[in-house]
Amino acid sequence: MDANIQAAAAKLVRRLKEGEYSLTLAESCTGGLLASTLTDIAGASSWFKKSWITYANEAKIRELGVDEEELASKGAVSAQVAIMMAKGALERANADFAIAVTGIAGPGNVSDKKLGLVYVGAASGDWKTAERTIIGGTRAENKLGFVHFAIRVAIENMDAAVKRKEVRAAEDEKQREAIEAEREA
Repeated sequence: MDANIQAAAAKLVRRLKEGEYSLTLAESCTGGLLASTLTDIAGASSWFKKSWITYANEAKIRELGVDEEELASKGAVSAQVAIMMAKGALERANADFAIAVTGIAGPGNVSDKKLGLVYVGAASGDWKTAERTIIGGTRAENKLGFVHFAIRVAIENMDAAVKRKEVRAAEDEKQREAIEAEREA
């Protein structure tokens, strides 16, 4: 495994452990490579809930609750499907964070979407998002690139979620202090 990917995976795992968060995954084009990369790190049972490899559209629908009409209209490789995959995994695993990966690894391509295109969906309790990139390379290079991108998206979104939570807590504390000061006056 590429050293940059291993370093990113270790960084994500540190954040999960420090926050005592759990993670679940839903993979399509990476075929379990993301789960394998993360669980190669010792102690995964303390933060890794479960994972789905939903390569076929039917599996995305049945296992993760992806909307069949949305899947038909947008295609499996879309922001909407990545988000639905992440939300479905999050709900089914009862985890703190979910990451989903759907893309076109190659070498052939049966759609009008670019080879190497990937969408990574991320979800937690009160937010969901999807990000995309195009890797461009061989099937193996694309899959590794997709995994690296997914880990980076996970770190960025976890950090943002934690920051939002801290800001909300500080605002709530200020509001409580203001109410208390008003009562004392």
